[in-house]
Amino acid sequence: MNPISNLIDKINSENLWDGKVELQRNDYLKVQGSIDTNIYLVTHGSLRIFIINQFEEHTIRFGYKNNLIAALDSFLTEQPSDFYIQALKKTTLNYMTKKNFVPFIESSKANKNIWLGILENFVLQQMERERDILTSSPIERYNRVLKRSPQLFQEIPNKYIASYLRMSPETLSRIKKS
Repeated sequence: MNPISNLIDKINSENLWDGKVELQRNDYLKVQGSIDTNIYLVTHGSLRIFIINQFEEHTIRFGYKNNLIAALDSFLTEQPSDFYIQALKKTTLNYMTKKNFVPFIESSKANKNIWLGILENFVLQQMERERDILTSSPIERYNRVLKRSPQLFQEIPNKYIASYLRMSPETLSRIKKS
């Protein structure tokens, strides 16, 4: 079983979610400069994690049904983060505070191993993404993401996928047509 599904099943079976958040389209779960030490499960809808520099937004990651999502830097350090998390459509999330999540993870070796596996997988995904952005052509980046996450193209609007792939929406449109 996938480690994220395994972790979610354990949290659900022990009824450990601290609550639920409902967001409307374009609502923010987190804004730049805020601290967010919750971990979220997307039960419905979709979100994006992004940063803004002087000139544009840069989409870093997406979350949709059955994904865990967090401002991981803020979750780990309990410090403000530059990331925004925004709903792309009406979204419902379950959340668990770090105060409750950490004791749950530390309660067994199996839970620690699952969490470590999730973090390791996340680091590997981020390294692969960084390599793709630095060394691959737009067509190669598109094909890798399509192969790795076909659901992304059903859940997320093209302009955000283009931002994630570091290309213009027009370039993404041309690649999809060819």
